[in-house]
Amino acid sequence: MSGIKLSRRTLLAGLAAAPFAGQAGAQADWPTRPVRVMVPYPPAGGADTTARIAFAQVSALLGQQFVIENRGGAGGTIGEAVVAKADADGYTILHDATAFSVNGSLYPNLSFDYRKDFDPVILVSLVPNILVVTPSLPVKTMADVVAFAKAQPNGINMASSGNGTLQHLSLEMFRHQTGVKISHVPYRGGGIALNDLIGGQVNFFFANGSSAVGLIQGGQVKAIAHTGKGRLKSLPDIPPVSDTLPGFEAYEWNGVFVPHGTPSAVVKTLNSALNGALRSAEVAARFEQLNIESRQNTPEEFRAFVNEQMERWSKVVKEANIKLG
Repeated sequence: MSGIKLSRRTLLAGLAAAPFAGQAGAQADWPTRPVRVMVPYPPAGGADTTARIAFAQVSALLGQQFVIENRGGAGGTIGEAVVAKADADGYTILHDATAFSVNGSLYPNLSFDYRKDFDPVILVSLVPNILVVTPSLPVKTMADVVAFAKAQPNGINMASSGNGTLQHLSLEMFRHQTGVKISHVPYRGGGIALNDLIGGQVNFFFANGSSAVGLIQGGQVKAIAHTGKGRLKSLPDIPPVSDTLPGFEAYEWNGVFVPHGTPSAVVKTLNSALNGALRSAEVAARFEQLNIESRQNTPEEFRAFVNEQMERWSKVVKEANIKLG
């Protein structure tokens, strides 16, 4: 693990010197046994991928196993419920995604509360969506897509990774901002949607920016624009949607949470270790290949980010009248 810049001793010494460094003994003691990392989605998806990349480095840094457990279903709420009710001792943590900031608006009868039952630790990654289309379609830009859609008497068909997913919400933002007619085709995952897009069964899809890279580079799908800011390092020719539709922004993000009441010393040790992992050469190189952005951040900064995301997506859910559960 040559890219890790911090040893455990250096990490703990840095925490002891920090302004928030109380309970140094607790910091030194945790973790003394393997930590369960709940990923509330199936294996091989975006959240699972970033968790395995990041926590491999954290395991090496802290000298203890961080064991990924996938428990998908119901938009992530099954795995989230497990962590919400777990002991607040630092040995069960949650590596979640954008759904964390959306599900509260989609599922009115959950057994837990996102704001009250979890404490934010760190924002791990940000991945934009990429609007991809069937290669045979005569469109090259966002303006082309809008013009093409408006010229179709019945509008266009557009896939999503499932009802209430970020891809669905991106579709609804696109519909809202342009006024185009869209037939929503929800799939049980992005991989299936991409396969049908290649085959022409559907023609438009706001795909996860990591999962679509190889298909775009191989010419199997055509990329129009992405939902982030600036240019993507692995696909520098693709502009942001906001160049054509101002204010259009949507990121698939991943972040770490712990059950509410977890000792602050554990939260700060975990935050410091994950920041160290994100600085490592291995993680940085892998993230760049997958169009994943990351930045150093504190629990307080992540809390503010999550609150903003909750406000953003609750408005989209309400405007689109999306109801689940």
